Amino acid sequence: MKQFQFNYESEEKLISMLKRIRQWCNSSVVSNVLFQIFTETLNKNMIRSICGMIEKEMPSALYMGCSSNGNILMGDKSKRPISIICTVYEYPSTQIKMLQYPLDEERAKSVVESLNQHVRSNPWVKSVMTFTTMRGMSMTNYCEYLEMLPKEVVFCGGGAFSRDINDNAAVVFSSDGDVSDHAVVFLLTGGEDYHVQALHVTGWKPLGRHLSVTKARGPILYELDGKPAYETYNRYLNIKNDENFFSNTLEFPFLYELNGMDILRAPIGSREDGSLEMTADIAENIYARIAYGDPWTILESTYQAAVHFQDFIPDTFTVFSCAGRRTFWGDDEIGNETQPFQSIAPTSGFYTSGEFLRNGNHVNQHNVTLVVAAQREGDTEGKTIPQVDVDVEQFSGKVSMINRLATFIQAATEELEEANSRLEILAISDGLTGLYNRSEIQNRITECARAGEYRSVHGKNRMGISLIMMDIDDFKSVNDNYGHKEGDNVLIGLADMLRKIVEEHVPDASVGRWGGEEFMVLLPETNLEGALRIAELFRVNFSAIGFPLAGHRTMSLGVTEMVAGEDADLACMRVDDALYEAKHAGKNRVVVAEP
Repeated sequence: MKQFQFNYESEEKLISMLKRIRQWCNSSVVSNVLFQIFTETLNKNMIRSICGMIEKEMPSALYMGCSSNGNILMGDKSKRPISIICTVYEYPSTQIKMLQYPLDEERAKSVVESLNQHVRSNPWVKSVMTFTTMRGMSMTNYCEYLEMLPKEVVFCGGGAFSRDINDNAAVVFSSDGDVSDHAVVFLLTGGEDYHVQALHVTGWKPLGRHLSVTKARGPILYELDGKPAYETYNRYLNIKNDENFFSNTLEFPFLYELNGMDILRAPIGSREDGSLEMTADIAENIYARIAYGDPWTILESTYQAAVHFQDFIPDTFTVFSCAGRRTFWGDDEIGNETQPFQSIAPTSGFYTSGEFLRNGNHVNQHNVTLVVAAQREGDTEGKTIPQVDVDVEQFSGKVSMINRLATFIQAATEELEEANSRLEILAISDGLTGLYNRSEIQNRITECARAGEYRSVHGKNRMGISLIMMDIDDFKSVNDNYGHKEGDNVLIGLADMLRKIVEEHVPDASVGRWGGEEFMVLLPETNLEGALRIAELFRVNFSAIGFPLAGHRTMSLGVTEMVAGEDADLACMRVDDALYEAKHAGKNRVVVAEP
């Protein structure tokens, strides 16, 4: 595989370069030629002119391109608005195919179905690379449709953009279609001797506590923890809602897990109602955290990604880097994160409005992310493994101030969340036995009564929700004769037995200490007959326990089933009456109270 990377300067120079490439191809073994054109200009006539020159000078070559927020040439930000990369495939088995479709939300499914048909009817396909217009279009369903592609096929690509980051205008084009502002281009590549790998790099790290997305619709994030989303940036980061909002929040996008992968979503604007316009859809009922961008951490991440590719021995890299990363770094330093790849193979690409990558069963749309695809022809036998050649001292052994502060904040946040979690558990737990306390078990009974208010089982308005109440027989004598410590041992022994039987037989049950030596068990999916069987297990197993001083003890139990529409307190009174009857009938027995 051979690659030529150059900038467009004039028609004369382009024609001259095309003639040189054609001459090189005529003297070499060539199977396919591909041109990729990345342009910051949206001048359709100029784009068509460049494509026309390629068609004239190299009519058998395929080409694809898109508008961009900037171009990557030889691993660095190109200083020219139009960059051209020519990849020459040399192995006869390598095949490429170009597809272009009109694209909008209505046509997304049919586009992917057609793509899937092409891929599955051409078993040589190993990768699909895409350039797509996407601004103003939700890509959530589109990404879900793409999951129909064979899992073994690598899928990656980027969203077309424009020089102005606030402009929604963008175009794609190819040898299979004209310049279009609502379209998608797919490059299918494969063959016996073609190999490809792809991964994503963020470098942004989570900071602070989890925030619940309580209201969102498409790319509009309305509320976090029930409050206007903008308040999070204003309160914690003192970011104002002004002309610098986008650039300031780029350092602090949201990070959350989607389909088993960390996803970044950056706000691009704050609206009057305090909602945030995000770079892509964000779902409700997920937990997100603010992430921070630190140059040392990002460079370390890109360095490790490049090291990952060393053994693959790539011939070329294609990089899809979010325009937000370019804004974060600035044009003078953005090349720092792509130079590690260039040090082991020619690296090109563009700055995108979004990045795509398949991870297992899912295709994800990323933001503020670097997606890197490596390709190679032939095997690696006899080839020297390239080494990443960058100045690692810029981040090796050196920790930035923001990294240290972020580590401190994160550790403090985790300690606070752990402490709060312990407090929440203590608030609903009995201090001696660790079971639910009376308040919590009562709340759970009440919730079950409300949830099953209209539920009817066996045509008798029974809910299939049962209660078991129990009391240790003659417990006062244990405390009087052996002391309160032994009394506590008996209570703990009963609690442990209840937990064990519940976990084995009715894991959805809730067990609580009702007070003193009384205990209550809520069985939300058990009828009266089933509850009676569980109660007998409790009775028999408790009497088998031998305590050091108190020996073997017994207990009495009451059982009832709740009735639809019944107040929870009435059910508790009925099971308490059944327990009282068991006590007065001779103890060590189970009494059932029919609803």
